Amino acid sequence: MGAVTLNVADLDAMTRYYRDAVGLEVIDEADPRVVLGRGTRPVIVLVHSPELRHAGPREAGLFHTAILFDSKAALASAVYSVAQKHPGTFTGSSDHFVSNAFYFDDPEGNGVELYWDRDRSQWSWVHGTIEMGTVYLDPNRFLAENLTEEGMEHALPGDARVGHVHLSVGDVDTARAFYVDRLGFDETISIPGQAVFVSAGGYHHHMAMNVWNSRGAGRRQQTLGLGRVDIEVPDGDALGELGERLAHFGIDSRDDGRTVELDDPWGNRILVTAEGRG
Repeated sequence: MGAVTLNVADLDAMTRYYRDAVGLEVIDEADPRVVLGRGTRPVIVLVHSPELRHAGPREAGLFHTAILFDSKAALASAVYSVAQKHPGTFTGSSDHFVSNAFYFDDPEGNGVELYWDRDRSQWSWVHGTIEMGTVYLDPNRFLAENLTEEGMEHALPGDARVGHVHLSVGDVDTARAFYVDRLGFDETISIPGQAVFVSAGGYHHHMAMNVWNSRGAGRRQQTLGLGRVDIEVPDGDALGELGERLAHFGIDSRDDGRTVELDDPWGNRILVTAEGRG
């Protein structure tokens, strides 16, 4: 997964949140856009769009952006920082068997998951389905066991990236047909009538689509919140194959030779590029 672009009303406040609370770095800034990430890897792109309205609670769009940290200590540092600087925004935590995850809302109501993955050798697959659960994870105990003095003072160095993106959609069957049959992801979990989880390369999920808040939602208009989801494929051949597959299914896309851009059935904007081309 590449960066997630958010349309935001208050660029300064949102920049402070993802920089000072989550612990990302500003790696590019040119009005009206701020790019935050780690090193040269973009994670969140904020686009100042005060003319846009907030999305309604039942509309399609972003459910959450999941930011993956490379250690429990780094995750604990980020969770502690967000909880200290933005009290009241914590919405839950879970041990999902494959990962430890903490959930928040950013200042404009976008869902944010901060998480760490267990080693793949500890994941369990049964007939092509990843075993994931939702078991209560005590945040205070997690912090007591993993938060270091250094992590209390500032964000710990290391990798942070978009691990997966979870979308709100109108119905699961249409989502599966688009993301699995058209885009080419593998289905890893299905909750009939509620959600579908998909991935590439044997990951537990790179994307998920659910109807928990948005069942029956139609095509969305441009609003504050989700602007674009970026996906990176391994090479130019994979990008070309995607373009051919989309043409075969009659899906409108914009292909400039470096990127393929398209909308899903709910108007969620997707940009696909090959490594080094974006």
